[in-house]
Amino acid sequence: MAPVASAGEEFSQHFPASGWVEHDPEDIWQTSLNTARAALEKVGIKAGDLAGIGITNQRETTIVWERETGKPIYNAIVWQDRRTEAACAALREAGHEASITAKTGLLLDPYFSATKIAWILENVEGARVRATAGELCFGTVDSFLIWRLTGGKAHRTDATNAARTMLYNIHTGEWDDDICALLGIPKAMLPEVLDCAAEFGVAEEFGVPILGVAGDQQAATIGQACFQPGMMKSTYGTGCFALLNTGDTPVRSTNRLLTTIAYQLDGKPTYALEGSIFIAGAVVQWLRDGLGIISNATETQALAEAADPAQQLYLVPAFTGLGAPYWDANCRGAIYGLTRASGPAEFAKAALESVAYQTRDLVEAMRGDWAEAGDTVLRVDGGMTANNWAMQALADMLGAEVDRPKVLESTALGAAWLAGMKAGVYPDADGFTESWALERRFTPEMDETRRETKYAGWKEAISRTLSQR
Repeated sequence: MAPVASAGEEFSQHFPASGWVEHDPEDIWQTSLNTARAALEKVGIKAGDLAGIGITNQRETTIVWERETGKPIYNAIVWQDRRTEAACAALREAGHEASITAKTGLLLDPYFSATKIAWILENVEGARVRATAGELCFGTVDSFLIWRLTGGKAHRTDATNAARTMLYNIHTGEWDDDICALLGIPKAMLPEVLDCAAEFGVAEEFGVPILGVAGDQQAATIGQACFQPGMMKSTYGTGCFALLNTGDTPVRSTNRLLTTIAYQLDGKPTYALEGSIFIAGAVVQWLRDGLGIISNATETQALAEAADPAQQLYLVPAFTGLGAPYWDANCRGAIYGLTRASGPAEFAKAALESVAYQTRDLVEAMRGDWAEAGDTVLRVDGGMTANNWAMQALADMLGAEVDRPKVLESTALGAAWLAGMKAGVYPDADGFTESWALERRFTPEMDETRRETKYAGWKEAISRTLSQR
C-alpha cells in the first residue's frame, strides 16, 4: 500500500478567550470535501472508482448540531481547549474521578469531550432543553462528517473515538448511564458505536460506502502495523501521542497514562496505554509564528546542528499546560539556562529536544505500568519525523532504536487500510504487517552518562514549572 495522491487545505483556528480553541464546523466540512475532490482530480479517477472511504480525525474535538438540519449550534470545541478546567476540578473534588477512570480509562480532564458537551448545553441558549427533547446530536469530527456525508441518515462513530469522550465504558462497550447522568448529557445525543471496520453509511456526495473509521492516533497505530502486544508507535504532529499495544488486557495505569482502545475489529477491542503530549510540532510553529526566528519548520535542523554545545537550554512547552504523565492544566511554558549568548540556534535545539524529553517521560511511565513494554523499538510518524536531527535526539534520549517508515502519513494509511480491508481489496492484518516498510532506523549515539545528565536537567526544569510543586 502506498499513497497515490494527497491534498491539503488550511482553515482558521479561533481563540475567543485565553485557553479556548475553536474551529468552525462548516470549515471542517468544506475543507474535507475540497481536499477529497482535489485528491481524486490529481489521480485522475472518479469517486465511483473507489471501493470505500476511510475517515480519521482529531479525536476529542466536540461538535453539537441540530438533528433536523445538521447545523451546528456552536463552534467545534477543539481537543486543546481548557475552558472546562473548573468543572473538572469540581468533579474531582466531589470524588468522581476514580469511578470515571475505572470505566473509561481516562483522567478527569478538559482534554476529553464530555465536559465540552456539558459546557455547550449549559451555555448555548435552549440547548439543554433541545437535547433532552432529542433535537440535538453530539459527535466527534468523524461523526459530524458521517452525518453530513450520509445526508443525516447515519449518526455513528467507532469504538476508538467513543473511548475518548469520557462517556464510554471501554470494558462493557457501552455509553455509561451514570457518567451521562452526572454531566447532564442525554444519551439520545450520542452516536451508535461500531467497529473500526464497519458499514457506517453511504457518502451521498460520492456514492461510496464509508467502511473505516478510527481516531487519528489509533489510525496511526494501525498504519504502523502495531498489531502485536508490546509494539509502540509515536505520532509527532501538533502534539505527540504514543500508544503501546497491550492486547486484550486493559492495563490500569499508576503513572497517569490513559487506558484506551487501540482498535476494535470483529467486535473485539484491542487495548493500549497512551501518553499524550500537547505540544510537539506546535513548538516549532511557535518558533515561526510566535518568535519569528524561522520562516519554515525545515530550518530547525540546520539551526540545531549549529547550536553551541556548551549551552544547555531547557524549553518546557507548557503553552496549554502539560499532558501525560503530569496532567497539570495550570502550568505554563518556561525556558531555563538562558545566557547572553543564547540565540535562535539554541532556541531551535531546545525546542526539538523538548519533544525527545517528553517522549522519554511517556516511555518511562509505560514501562512502569506494564513490564512487558521492555525495550521495544519505537515506530514514529507525522510531519516532524522528517527532521533527522530531532529523530536522532529522540533515539539518543530514549537509548532505544527509532524506526521511521517509508510512508510517514501513517494516520491516513491506517484509515485507508480499514476501509480497504472491509471492502475486501486490502489484505488482513498479517498481510498488511508484511507490507510495512522501513525507511530509516535511528540508533542511539549518546553515552549513558550524558543521556542521564541531560534528562535529570529536564526533570529539574519540569519540577520548577509545575503549578503545584
